[in-house]
Amino acid sequence: MYSDLTPIFPAESSSRPIALITGASRGIGKAIAETFAQAGYDLILTCRQNRETLETLCKSLSEAYSIQTAAFIGDLGDYETVRELFAPIRRLNLLVNNAGISHIGLLTDMSPDQWHRVMSTNLDACFYTCKLAVPLMLHRHSGRILNISSVWGNVGASMETAYSASKGAVNSLTRALAKELAPSNIAVNAIACGVIDTDMNRCFSEEELQALIEEIPADRLGQPEEVGLLALKLAESPLYLTGQIITMDGGFL
Repeated sequence: MYSDLTPIFPAESSSRPIALITGASRGIGKAIAETFAQAGYDLILTCRQNRETLETLCKSLSEAYSIQTAAFIGDLGDYETVRELFAPIRRLNLLVNNAGISHIGLLTDMSPDQWHRVMSTNLDACFYTCKLAVPLMLHRHSGRILNISSVWGNVGASMETAYSASKGAVNSLTRALAKELAPSNIAVNAIACGVIDTDMNRCFSEEELQALIEEIPADRLGQPEEVGLLALKLAESPLYLTGQIITMDGGFL
């Protein structure tokens, strides 16, 4: 559901572009939101349950950059929730599918519910938001869709089978949807992130993180702000750049 923040959707008089960013309360999503706010985008930001954190972010971005924002709290792996999210939206220039979760463990130890939870959050939500965003973009014969993926979607990771499978599917969805929408001036791309310094990687011990860093030629973790800058460049790149999975991993793979 939407928070009490004034929604931006009726503001058709605004000439600013509108971006919808999922999973925006922290990490990569928050960094992307901050980057697009600085660039003058009005923002619709979502998260699953961190209402206070998301509302605080919306208010701070509105005040700092004189933009309009709206906060939506809900599980985007549920289609009816996504329908509620899109119900008041009349115009959308950019969709960033960033919401995602991971699961670490052996495939044989993973329950069907755990598998479906990962797929619902990482893949189903991406399908639902694209399904409802595309008609808004087709109406204006322009738009951008950017999916936040992972290097494990390219090559797979031991102990992260469901996560790897979901991100591999996101990559394929990106390529296929780009072909569908290219004739309508809508670009669809993805960023395959390497190891980024976010809460998602707090599950690793310091020793495990250091071992990962030693395998990265850049000799460090990536920063969420770097993903945000790349996202903005892709949003402003020529429309002929579409259907691409841009890997950002410090030379890791």
